[in-house]
Parts: sequence; structure tokens; C-alpha cells
Amino acid sequence: MKKDYYEILGVKKDASIDEIKKAYRKKAHAHHPDKGGGPEEEAKFKEANEAYQILSDPEKRQAYDQFGHQDPSGGFNYQQYQQQAGQGFGGVDFDFGDLGGMGDIFETFFGGGGRRRTKRGNDLETVVTIDFKEAVFGTEKKIQLDKKFDCDKCGGSGAEKGTEMKECGVCKGRGKIQTTRRTILGTFAQESICETCEGTGKLPKTPCSKCKGKGVVKESQEVKVKIPAGVDDGQTIRLNGFGEAMKGGQTGDLYVHIRIKPHEKIKREGYNLSNTAVISFAEAAIGTVIEVPTIDGNVKLKIPAGTQSEKVFKLSGRGVTHLGGSGRGDHLVTIKVRVPEKLTKRQKELLEEFANEEGKEKPKFWPF
Repeated sequence: MKKDYYEILGVKKDASIDEIKKAYRKKAHAHHPDKGGGPEEEAKFKEANEAYQILSDPEKRQAYDQFGHQDPSGGFNYQQYQQQAGQGFGGVDFDFGDLGGMGDIFETFFGGGGRRRTKRGNDLETVVTIDFKEAVFGTEKKIQLDKKFDCDKCGGSGAEKGTEMKECGVCKGRGKIQTTRRTILGTFAQESICETCEGTGKLPKTPCSKCKGKGVVKESQEVKVKIPAGVDDGQTIRLNGFGEAMKGGQTGDLYVHIRIKPHEKIKREGYNLSNTAVISFAEAAIGTVIEVPTIDGNVKLKIPAGTQSEKVFKLSGRGVTHLGGSGRGDHLVTIKVRVPEKLTKRQKELLEEFANEEGKEKPKFWPF
């Protein structure tokens, strides 16, 4: 029977995650192998790691509290968990948190702390430039990719159609190679994927004539990328499974970085669009109607008499389509009143007449 995990860390059964983590760090420091305590201290170090991995995971802890180390009903089987967890110290993943960088050290020594990493092809990335209007309403673009695909002749196995596979002579069918490393902490075993069979454990007796046994071929492919309405400049679209293929592994992903060409008359601010209209002093005083360039085309906007400079008018629902949702933002028009720098004699006379009728006012001041 294994020793109770709570006893190993010296905590109560109702201990919080923070208490468990604190106790684990204390044990890890006390029994660390580099202190030269011998096999007994190393065993305690392994024990503390096993206990922490179970008690720090809410689901595993709940199952452990219910079934302990023995599981007659199949709810929790520690030995099975140990086998599934992979290699390393007793099949346990290491989580050293911020213990002075020990996490990085042990990842080097134990090949990532025993975590099983799925073989995966390379991710790819590309840049797609779209027009301003396409970003507002969405679009679809075609891009050309040169990448590795699963060989269509052998189905990615690397073997000529109708022929068999054989055991890899380098890894003896395991798909992994074990090596030992001498360090300041002692000698450690480390496993890595067999480069000969690329982790499959098998090699084709007769290599495929198209891919030469690699299982993948490099070809060109046209990919359609659907760019959603509302996408903004600098955003990235991830296409799962559109990266490079890998023999015996998953296909990587494609990352499409969006660049948007600026509009000559419209600016974007989030989901709103905006521009500025310059009108004359007279138009601002007596009112006018202007045509505003929007993403939907020119729209007439009535400017009422007495409009002041910096006044903002809103054209509802003429902005950017909400990304992943419905509706659109607004289009905001800022009015700038142009004051003439030079006047004709007639213009000056008329303005003087206007000023005399209006009467002089004292200037008003506001704090800003």
C-alpha cells in the first residue's frame, strides 16, 4: 500500500490548493537530489512529486479522495494513471512553478517532465492584404501555398501500395530512443522520438515511389480563406489543419495575418467610421445640405443653420459590421467651419454690416 498523499506533503485533507503548493515546494527543497542525500532522499523527492500531481488537480484529487490507491469499481486506478502519464520520475509530470528556475532545468533533464507531446506538422503563416470595404463587409480570398501534404499515393504511410511495413531497426518498434545523460544531479534517462521512423516504430519494406518513403510530398495548393466582416488590421485568422503534414502525426495550422488598405476619405475607429466635412462660414450660419462619402456610397446630410465648428453628426448603422455578430457601428461626421483668410471689398462690407446689426459681444472664456 502506498503512503497517503496528504501525509507525504504534511497537509490536512481539506487543505487548499495554495497550502498544497506551499507544502510541496517545502518538500521539494528539503529532499532535492542535488543535496546529496542518497537514494532515500531521492525516493522522498519522487514521493512528493507524485502526491503533488494528484492533489493539485481537482479531478484527480476528488477521485483519489473517493478511491485511494485501490480502485475496485474502476473509478480511479493510480497504476493506470501512472502508465498513461508517460515517463520521467515514476510517470509523474513535474510542476516546479517558480522554484528558482528548477522547472527549466528538469525539463532539460527529463525531456519535458514526462509530458507526451503529439507529433505535429509545422504551422504556416501568411499575410493577406484586403481593401477597406472588404474588411467592413467580409470577403473571400484565394492564396497559394507551397507546403507538405500527405502523399496521396501511399496515404501517408510511406510504403508502396500493396506492400507491408517492417519494424524500425533503430528503435526496435518503440518509436523512441532512450539515452542517458550525466549531470550534476546524477545520471538520468531521457527519451526522444526516433528520427529514423519519425516516431512510428515502423518502416516501409518497399518505399513509396512518389514520396520515397517519407509519407509526405511538397506541392502547391490554392486555399480559399473566408475573411469575416468586421475584421480589423493586424488581426489573425487561424485555419486548423491547413499547415504542413507530418508522417504519423497531425497536420499543423495556417495563420493568416490581415492587413487593410487605408481609405482615402474614411477613417475607422473600432466599429465606427468617421470623416470630416469642411463648410464655409456662410453655410454654417444659414444651413446647407452636403454629400458625405460613406462605405455605402454618398449620403446626403442636412446641416442646420447655426452649426458650430467641431459639431459631430451621426449616421446610424453605416459603420463596420460587428465581428461575429449582427448589426453595424455608426458613421460620424465632424464639421469644420472654414473662416476665410482673405475677403473681397464687397465681402468685407457685407460682414461689417452683419456685425453692426448683430451688435458687439464680449468674448467668452472656458477652462480647458
